[in-house]
Amino acid sequence: MGSTRLPGKVLVDVGGMPLLSLLVRRLRLAARVDDIVLATSVSPMDDALAIWAKGEGVAIYRGSEDDVLARVVGAQESRGGEIVVEVCGDTPLIDPGVVDRAIDAYLAGAGDVVTNTVRPSYPQGCEAQVFSLADLAEVERNVHDPAVREHVSLHFYEAPDRYRIAHLEAPAAEYLPNQRLQVDYPEDLDLVRQIHARLYPAHGVGYPLCEIVSLLKREPTLAGINRGCEEKLARPQ
Repeated sequence: MGSTRLPGKVLVDVGGMPLLSLLVRRLRLAARVDDIVLATSVSPMDDALAIWAKGEGVAIYRGSEDDVLARVVGAQESRGGEIVVEVCGDTPLIDPGVVDRAIDAYLAGAGDVVTNTVRPSYPQGCEAQVFSLADLAEVERNVHDPAVREHVSLHFYEAPDRYRIAHLEAPAAEYLPNQRLQVDYPEDLDLVRQIHARLYPAHGVGYPLCEIVSLLKREPTLAGINRGCEEKLARPQ
């Protein structure tokens, strides 16, 4: 809830529901996902998320506001899972099919980490990362770099000699790497609301990524709403 660029963004309204509700309802359509847990902080400002989670029937784990890595490990351990599927809370348009594809690749042994974040092909905001809790817990115990504590999976990509990274590539119908679909700025929120308003009537909450990409290619003015917004880098360059 403490986002500096768009305060309270994860509970803003999108089509009559909180942004997080849209995200969770889409994730629940992923056949390979067994459970969903919200990893948030013990800050009083995040009490609103605890109320939301209870109403939505979502498990919640609260930990350090600054140590996101420890929070995610704690959340996963609280549910007894072995495989982590990391999804950011400000990506309400992530496609359940992309999540399933990433999980299937991981289960097939494609790599220690399956990701579509490093080699852009999907729209920004459609990222899914899959890895084992054992590997993540080892990072949490041994790596104290502040950037790694904030950006949960960063260490995997900075230690390619230790981890096999499998890169998920978007099929042609979902390929749109320069388009932002995550919500960090008011313009991002405007775009997500307009996409939802166009596609929800025909598809419900499960409108597929290929329909989103097709819409944005047909309507360049719509696609350009948030063109001036920039991603915050894990490490300044």
